[in-house]
Amino acid sequence: MNTYIQKLIDQGENLHLDFKFQITDSKKIAKTLVAFANTEGGKLLIGVKDNGVIAGIRTDEEYYMVEAAAQMYCKPEIDFAHRTWNIEGKKILEVDIPPTNFKPVYAKNDSNKWLVYVRVKDQNILASTILIKYWQKENSKKGVFIKFSDTEKILLDFLEKNPFITIRKFCNIAGISKFKAEKIIVNLLISDVLEILMDEKKIWFRLKDPQGYIES
Repeated sequence: MNTYIQKLIDQGENLHLDFKFQITDSKKIAKTLVAFANTEGGKLLIGVKDNGVIAGIRTDEEYYMVEAAAQMYCKPEIDFAHRTWNIEGKKILEVDIPPTNFKPVYAKNDSNKWLVYVRVKDQNILASTILIKYWQKENSKKGVFIKFSDTEKILLDFLEKNPFITIRKFCNIAGISKFKAEKIIVNLLISDVLEILMDEKKIWFRLKDPQGYIES
């Protein structure tokens, strides 16, 4: 077997790699393309089962399904590279999706709604509203002016004593609305005071440089 492909398969599905037995729906594959583009980029190996067994595909048909997904069901359109491999008489399509420089990228679902997905471990999950707001703010040309009011001080003091905070926790300790909490956290993310972490179920925030915050 081709050692390059074997090394990829041996990794198993992860943040940067996804296996597809076959593609029967361009809208469904658009979700994976968008998740990779909105995160760190990744590869699709089409013609490989979830357990790593090579099944093989008719590469022309699969390629056109990916192309339709990238052009029709991703907004903006996603550019990708591809390569066909012949492994012991079975064809595999390798698709490379680069990370986008202008997030978010949206995918159209079966209800014709445009949604944003990100890649977390080996899963494609819906992006949180605060992540989308952060990207939108990051894309704007406007600078961020932060006035460290009592609310910001409550947040930063909490993070000096605790490893992370969620939006809900911030709302509770500061007595503010979710809208205001998200606005404050987005500004602190843009200013590199905080960083964002997430898993399949939740999103949380921590000081980017715990030693760098000095109370003024």
